Amino acid sequence: MWKGRFEGDTSKAVQKFTQSLDLDWRLYRHDIRGSIAHARMLGSAGIITAEEADLIVCGLEAVMTEIELGRLQPSDELEDVHMNIESRVIELFGPIGAKLHTGRSRNDQIATTMRLYMRDRLLDQRGAVLHLLEALLNRAEAHLDVVVPGYTHLQQAQPISMGHYWMAWFEAFSRDMRRLASAYDALDECPLGSGALAGSTLPLNREATARELRFSSVSQNSMESVASRDYMADYHHFASMFAVHASRLAEDLIIYSTQEFAWIKLPDAFCTGSSMMPQKKNPDVLELIRGHTGQVIGHMVDLLVTMKGLPMTYDRDLQEDKRGLFASLDALDGVLEVLPQLLVATEVDAEAARAALDKGRGFALATDVAEHLVMQGIPFRDAHFKVGKLVKHCIDENKAFTDLSFEELKTLVPEADKRTMDIISGPDVLRRSVEKRNTFGGTGFTQVAARIRQAKDHVFGVGEALSSERDRVRPRW
Repeated sequence: MWKGRFEGDTSKAVQKFTQSLDLDWRLYRHDIRGSIAHARMLGSAGIITAEEADLIVCGLEAVMTEIELGRLQPSDELEDVHMNIESRVIELFGPIGAKLHTGRSRNDQIATTMRLYMRDRLLDQRGAVLHLLEALLNRAEAHLDVVVPGYTHLQQAQPISMGHYWMAWFEAFSRDMRRLASAYDALDECPLGSGALAGSTLPLNREATARELRFSSVSQNSMESVASRDYMADYHHFASMFAVHASRLAEDLIIYSTQEFAWIKLPDAFCTGSSMMPQKKNPDVLELIRGHTGQVIGHMVDLLVTMKGLPMTYDRDLQEDKRGLFASLDALDGVLEVLPQLLVATEVDAEAARAALDKGRGFALATDVAEHLVMQGIPFRDAHFKVGKLVKHCIDENKAFTDLSFEELKTLVPEADKRTMDIISGPDVLRRSVEKRNTFGGTGFTQVAARIRQAKDHVFGVGEALSSERDRVRPRW
């Protein structure tokens, strides 16, 4: 394509080194879609005739069919997806096909193709994250009344509703959904018509192209249009945070399903066995979810390091922006396929959770005792000290809270009364502890149930908006 400037042929080694077909051949549908819109704009603007535009569109549609039927295989000599498609159109229509690239550069062409491709992929991932949120709501409703240990520093801290636990992850992944929506919004402008960097002397109708491709707006600066990869960085940020959240959730479930904890029951269909040890049930799916996270974070760093020293505008380094991006897209697709299914089939052994709390000798109720003393007018630090001494006494005497007599309690905490005794002994003390944590956003069953109701309405609204957006942008060919 640059024979006019060069005398010799490009070295075979250079062709091999500079080709990007291993990266961009997957973009053929979106590249053809952008080219169809460009050809129609050229025809409507009078830059080529309407008949020429129609022939070029027919040629592009024919190339699409050839690729999808496996009849057209890419050639490394043509470097990339763009030149392979254009070359085939020229083979079909000769000089008319050669008019396709009028008024554009591969710089604005790939910027447009990538935005179209990313728009489709991000729409699909937004739907997949929505399914994950629905799975978490499903578990939160199912386990609302189940009391389990809550942990800080991986030490038993306070009893909580398991529904509250699932909703904690709902909140985290909801923020990820907003990050993904923001990345989607960032790419929703059309760079086609920016040319190599400075626009064109031809009377291009960029607004018409944007409408044809269903972008919400046209990019404002031709230089920045071909230089920017911000929307990719926005996606990488979402992907990294999502992967971190998925990894932490996976770690929780791995730990709580061990024989030492044993109150989470993972589905057999999402675990594997051992090639040597017949008794093993390994949480391999969760471990692989955890394992993907380093790669996803690495791909974000890869792009940022590539971008940090590049001058305006386009530099060939940017050809490599797709490698890590595609890897992260594919990795998250895999996680989003298995994680919701795994969660919906995950159960809680309420008796084992209760046994775990009992093994903690009731000390998870220590804060309840301290706060009861506070309500009697004792400064919190004094109450904290007194209850700490009570816990130390039980440890020294190898006792649980429930083993203490009222007289023993009064000796250690003179301000204690019968209500204090009710906090640490009697039926359903753990459930009553959870019920009393009724501050907004707390683990009290009423609070959790209210948040689930709100979240279900929110998820329904997000689903409706997502469906409308799909109808707006998805091509009808």
